[in-house]
Amino acid sequence: MALITERVAQARNGTNDKVICRMASGWAVMGDVQFLPGYCLLLPDPVVASLNDLDTEARTLYLLDMARLGDAVLQATGALRMNYEILGNSEPELHCHLFPRYASEPDDKRRMPVWFYDWKNALPYAEDPHGELRKAIAQRLNA
Repeated sequence: MALITERVAQARNGTNDKVICRMASGWAVMGDVQFLPGYCLLLPDPVVASLNDLDTEARTLYLLDMARLGDAVLQATGALRMNYEILGNSEPELHCHLFPRYASEPDDKRRMPVWFYDWKNALPYAEDPHGELRKAIAQRLNA
């Protein structure tokens, strides 16, 4: 089973501990690592291969949810801005990465894509240090 399909199945059955909330187009989830606090993803439900596989209505809903999630992350984190990335190169199912970017990031990282961070040694998501932020994002989405 492909990773995004697996994560959506876990969200549906309540076994994905990174779920922020169900949105109209899919699932808002925290990223597996939190090198930038508030890093999250929007996973479509049902899963499709790419944005181009959605009809106009579903595409509009997904992109609106993406922006709403970004707004909630900005409010919950106080980040400087949001970066949105839909890639699909290594995981060929639609998913959007949402990265809050902070003024406090090191100069050599702040102006570069997040892929320059050390993902392998990044702090993994865990409920103890990150659960309050997950809940704060959810609260803003459900307000």
